[in-house]
Amino acid sequence: MTYRVLAVGDVVGATGLDYIEKNLSRIRRELGADFVVVNGENANVVGATPRQLDTIIAAGADAITLGNHTWTRWELQPYLDESAVVLRPANYAPQCPGRGAAAFRTPFGKLVVINLMGRFTLDANTDNPFLVADALLEREEAKMIVVDFHAEATSEKLAMAYFLDGRVSAVWGTHTHVQTSDARIFPRGTGYITDLGMTGAMESVLGIKSEQSVGKFLGDVPRRYDCAPGPGKLEGALFEIDTETGACLRAEAVRYT
Repeated sequence: MTYRVLAVGDVVGATGLDYIEKNLSRIRRELGADFVVVNGENANVVGATPRQLDTIIAAGADAITLGNHTWTRWELQPYLDESAVVLRPANYAPQCPGRGAAAFRTPFGKLVVINLMGRFTLDANTDNPFLVADALLEREEAKMIVVDFHAEATSEKLAMAYFLDGRVSAVWGTHTHVQTSDARIFPRGTGYITDLGMTGAMESVLGIKSEQSVGKFLGDVPRRYDCAPGPGKLEGALFEIDTETGACLRAEAVRYT
């Protein structure tokens, strides 16, 4: 038997949230996805509020992962302790609220979702994600394990995939908001894509107003990012997993506009 996991790229602002609300359930049905993981750390453009994450869950997400903007909204801290489906990177210090991995029941046994964050150029005080992943997997017996690696560098994401190849079902990258064309299955059976892309405004720079981003590179006074309006899109990847072995049988990038 096989089990299909849909991973959805970073939701950015009101445009991304609106697209998720209106389309995620339909996309899930069309792809025959059994389980959906959405990265929601930019639902508020920078960071996310509990209400915004609840909106993503109500729209059809089974799990939500976060990243380097996890602590931007203080009200998210108690929410993370209470939520069983919203994860923050597991390599944050153990005293931080919330959890970095969670097990979900399926008709074929446990599905484990792990959230990790890279360290290259990300201004975050985190433990080594490779060693944290190793420690988590040492005590995990589930066949189906998927990993959202929220990282900047493509080299760090690829290195993580090789490190976990054959030990998890799928590794996907988030954070850079640009979908890559390298969806594949690694030699030992782990599905992979360097970056899922994003869910947000089509006419934008990573989900924000293009003129604002241009202004930043021209040297304008820094200010809070504004979500770009207009038509939205959803980007991500679909992974088909063998429920007996945990190996990935198919890895395919997806994009909806």
